[in-house]
Amino acid sequence: MAEDVKPAEAVKGAYDDRPIHADPGELPPEVQAPLAGYGGEPPPSPRWFKDAIAREPERVFVESLGSKLEVLTWGEVGKPGLLFVHGNSAHADWWSFIAPFFSDDYRVASMSLAGMGASDWRERYSFNDFAEDAEAVARAVGLYEGGQKPIYVGHSFGGGQVFFAAVRNPERMHAAIMVDTGFGPPPEELAKRQAQMEAVRNIPTVDRPSRVYPTLEAALARFRLMPPQPAGNPFIADFIARRSLKRVPLPDGSGEGWTWRFDPNMWAKLDRERGMGDMTAPSAVATPMVHIYGAQSRIVEHRRAGAPSPFPPGMLEIEIPDSHHHIMIDQPLALVAALRALLAAWPPA
Repeated sequence: MAEDVKPAEAVKGAYDDRPIHADPGELPPEVQAPLAGYGGEPPPSPRWFKDAIAREPERVFVESLGSKLEVLTWGEVGKPGLLFVHGNSAHADWWSFIAPFFSDDYRVASMSLAGMGASDWRERYSFNDFAEDAEAVARAVGLYEGGQKPIYVGHSFGGGQVFFAAVRNPERMHAAIMVDTGFGPPPEELAKRQAQMEAVRNIPTVDRPSRVYPTLEAALARFRLMPPQPAGNPFIADFIARRSLKRVPLPDGSGEGWTWRFDPNMWAKLDRERGMGDMTAPSAVATPMVHIYGAQSRIVEHRRAGAPSPFPPGMLEIEIPDSHHHIMIDQPLALVAALRALLAAWPPA
């Protein structure tokens, strides 16, 4: 089916991997509130994770299109470049326990897309602008200094941005790796999901901003993943959740509370069609591409059910067993192993 679908048509569906802050009654407790049982304390974590996050990145801001973008970097300038891009309403630290595994051999960067993490918010967002932002980041932090163009790795919504950039500007990218990236469910599933979302409270919308929580514990207890899934490793979900929050004044002026860092209106301000219509046909994609996906991912279920996809026919795909959509939470070391194996033997010179 992929070869019959234009990219401009495929991207009209929703990428929805944002944390939401509500309790759909049909979800089990471990999906509704994976961190609620820890009382605001970090869950126990293994040595490999402690060692990975101990390799602190350099945190800088890169200016692009008048906005300051948050960028984390590891490794030496002069080594091949590797750029990680997160999913919708996420941030650069979603890769902070993955990226250090590559910093001995690569100059690694993880960026927060505009409107997310500590990056500036914008009046509008577009695929074109995200692609220009990634190029600005790659240039600014030295990802081209290793003698070849950088390799991009993008998860979910970030994978969609990587795909778009790879098709639109293949001269900027050595290869593209998409991680559990979908382009929207079938129309009937999208309608069902939208109806469910309307029934859920506390989801930020244009006329309903992000909720402010009085304590960090209360905010962490409301963190969950979209599409709905359990947090395979709660210590990773906790690490991500803490870095998804910022201090803000409480609505009653009595002090400070906590709210989510992403722009709650980003989705409403995202132009998903501008610039997509003149993309190269999928069969003519020049950039080497691979897709890594979770065996239990709802994103992949949508594709199997007939959701459109602009991926080129015959593209290499790698399945990660026992993983949902958020592979870096469910099977982080398997994801590291898959990426290492790919980078060691692919793409062909």
